[in-house]
Order: sequence, then structure tokens, then C-alpha cells
Amino acid sequence: MTVTSHPLSLFALLAGAALAVSPSLAIADPADEAAILRAAASEAEAKLHQTFTNLQFEDFAVAPVTGQLYQASARGRIIYYAPQSEHLLFATVYDRNGVNLTALAQEQGATRRLKAIDPAKALAIGPADAPTVIEFTDPDCPYCQALDRFWSAKAAEGKPVRRLIFFVSGIHPTAAAKAEHILCSTDREAAFRAAYSGQTPPVLRQCAQGRAKVAEDAELVAKVGVSGTPTLIADAKLISGFQQAELEAFLDRHAKPALAKAVSDVRR
Repeated sequence: MTVTSHPLSLFALLAGAALAVSPSLAIADPADEAAILRAAASEAEAKLHQTFTNLQFEDFAVAPVTGQLYQASARGRIIYYAPQSEHLLFATVYDRNGVNLTALAQEQGATRRLKAIDPAKALAIGPADAPTVIEFTDPDCPYCQALDRFWSAKAAEGKPVRRLIFFVSGIHPTAAAKAEHILCSTDREAAFRAAYSGQTPPVLRQCAQGRAKVAEDAELVAKVGVSGTPTLIADAKLISGFQQAELEAFLDRHAKPALAKAVSDVRR
């Protein structure tokens, strides 16, 4: 099987379809077959330019992918499979209106997997009446540490969040031990803050309850399909990585009226 790992879109998929336009392409005379393939490619290129008029294309050629494409989900990521040419595509598919169909499919899958998450089993950090985010995180992940600093800065601005924490322990070698230390601490939030600021105590706390919770979180990570950290769910939307602009928008949507007015007045 061939794995195609570069980003693709519907534009490239249209080119690949040129080889499967009609069963009549299987003609005995190679010259006739080549002529039909050229005609099919010209027709596909013309259709590409007519459909996506706002884009400029430098070249056009038949893609290695042939036959029907199928969509699948692997650990939360949408992939495409072409059994005829045995290609696996890590692709992004857009329709003619610019809608990212791959992202829509991924969000729909994430919504289904949300049902596996029990918020009551999370480590909760932040005020109970604040907007809530579900956060899959790793104490050794630098982007997770940056995200923690971001949340702290926003809380200082009067925009706190309620973070429902689940630990991802399969990426960095000491993540499980540090997560267990946090969960076994008397003040778990303080231990969390210390770990995410880069502090490592001489001895990491251990306890059966914390170890069991780390293992339980690992099972949930596999079930939900989290493959990177941080991964967040905010307003039922999956956010992969530390996407500051999306998180700012989330906070703005949930800003209290008085705060929103104050911010508006300042911006004027």
C-alpha cells in the first residue's frame, strides 16, 4: 500500500478521477487509450478552472490515485483510502463553496466520541461558574505548558475557565509519573500549576488511586482518539493544539455582559 502524506484537496482528487471516468478507457489500442486519457484530463482541468474560479493553478496532471475513494477515521483523524490503486491519503477535501468537508467529518466524529467522556471523572481546575473546556494534556508537553500560562493570564484579566483535565501519558516517558504525582497530591491544583511551570520535586508522589486514574485516562484517550496534546473540546468543538485565536474567540463568546461592555469601551 502507498501512503500519500502531503496535504491534498478536492482539486487533486478530481485529477485522480480522470483514470476512472469510464470503463471504455480499457481499449486495446494504446494510442486510442492515450488519446482518451488526454481528453479526460483536459476535461477535468477545464472543470477545475470553471468550478474553483478564485484559485490559480500552475500545473495539472493525473494523480496516482485511481478508482473510488472511501473515508475512514483513525484515532480521531479523517483519512481516505483508494483500494484500486492502494493509496492511503491524509487529505483535506473542500467543496466548491470552500467548505472544509474533512473538518466537518472530524467534528461530527468528535461529537459522537464526546459521549464517552464523563466530566465528573476529570480533574477540575478553575471556578465552577466559569465557561468549561475539556482538556487532554501532558505535563511534559511544552504547548500544554504554554496553554496553562495562557489560561492564567486570561484569569488575571477576569476571564477564567473551568478546565476538566484528562492526562495523556503515552507521549513523554515521565508524563504518567508526573500525572500520578499531581493526582496523589493534597492540593492537586497547586501540584498541577507547579508541574506545568516546569518544577519537578525530588520525589514524585505515588498512590494506588492516582495510578488507577492515570490508567483510566489512558483508556479514554484511546477511545476518544486523542493523538496529540493539548487537545481541547470547547462548545462541543474539537481544538487540536494550542490555537490561541480559537480560544480567545471562545472566551469572547462567553464573556459576561459587564465585562464585554468594558472591553468594548476600551477598544473604542
